[in-house]
Amino acid sequence: MSGALSHIRVLDLSRILAGPWAGQLLADMGADVIKVERPGEGDDTRRWGPPWVKDEAGHDTDVASYFLCANRNKRSITVDITQPEGQALIRELVKRSDVVLENYKLGGLKKYGLDYAALAEVNPRLVYCSITGFGQTGPYAPRAGYDFLIQGLGGLMSVTGLPDGEPGAGPMKVGVALTDILTGLYASNAVLAALAWREKSGGRGQHIDMALLDVQVACLANQALGYLATGNNPQRLGNSHPSIVPYQDFPTADGYMILAIGNDGQFQRFCAEAGQPELAQDSRFSSNAQRVQHRAALIALLRQITVQRTTAQWIEALEAKAVPCGPINQLSDVFADPHVQARGMHFEMSHPAATNVPQVACPIKMSATPVENRLPPPAVGQHTQEVLAELGLSAEVVAQLRHSQVI
Repeated sequence: MSGALSHIRVLDLSRILAGPWAGQLLADMGADVIKVERPGEGDDTRRWGPPWVKDEAGHDTDVASYFLCANRNKRSITVDITQPEGQALIRELVKRSDVVLENYKLGGLKKYGLDYAALAEVNPRLVYCSITGFGQTGPYAPRAGYDFLIQGLGGLMSVTGLPDGEPGAGPMKVGVALTDILTGLYASNAVLAALAWREKSGGRGQHIDMALLDVQVACLANQALGYLATGNNPQRLGNSHPSIVPYQDFPTADGYMILAIGNDGQFQRFCAEAGQPELAQDSRFSSNAQRVQHRAALIALLRQITVQRTTAQWIEALEAKAVPCGPINQLSDVFADPHVQARGMHFEMSHPAATNVPQVACPIKMSATPVENRLPPPAVGQHTQEVLAELGLSAEVVAQLRHSQVI
């Protein structure tokens, strides 16, 4: 069975995370994604360890788990784009490609004749997606951008962390490079939209300008709109919600749990199960707006109640009453969870360096064109010979390119 994008070829010139994440999503949906890497070293994340994947004997390999998370279902070739012969190879591949993904600094590919304007002359149907920290325009455009910096500059860290006055208070980054991931998702969506428009427009490609900072600002969502509507900066609330109470973590007899009570009916059912039905009738707490206003008083009362049972006891009781709640799992708990297992979110793929490597599954489940796990994350340049042969280059020519260190 062919994937939904099996008719699409993507030339992935990106590295690190945002671009490769976009490329992997397109690859998971069937696109032939050719990852272009520097000869020798390849993508920087190949060396971003530990942790490393272990071999059958339990010893560390040289395969970084960071690289494995974003490069499944791709073919890797090595090309030195600083050499004219390497640039010529890229242009030949562009003639046969639908999409280019790149995350070089502003103007970084222009000096090699591999910018959008140059490659659009080679292939007018080309969809060319540039991913940078700050975009192609604006005063910060020449700057390099990294997820951590963008989380700070883009406002995410201002609403993440414990509130002032509490021990350990201060801004905090999210524990995953979320801005990179979100940019990869936006980029893949933009590519799909450009491909759809290409069909409507009679074959016209276009340039996509994706900026990490733009994505971070857009993904502030309700917090951004709250500021724009009021002029008030939202404050750090730890695990609390600015507009819903109680909607946070609470201590239990053996750890913590999450209560995510979204309406007054759920609050009433919680109070009844907790043996405190009068709390739901208290004028300070009878509506969500009142609970937000009297947040401190209510949370102090609830914390005295929740410590009386274990996390498992609360979850069993509250789920029976349709009160949203749950544990705070470590990753060992996540991948042992029967629902996560039933959804197939963990699998393994064979790999020459480690026999098998773990993978986190693509979450997209399509009925007619399901995701196929065709290829493990590749070794550096693993498919160079194969891809260049598809261009019609003879073994002798490929050997000469290799001798000249073009590939």
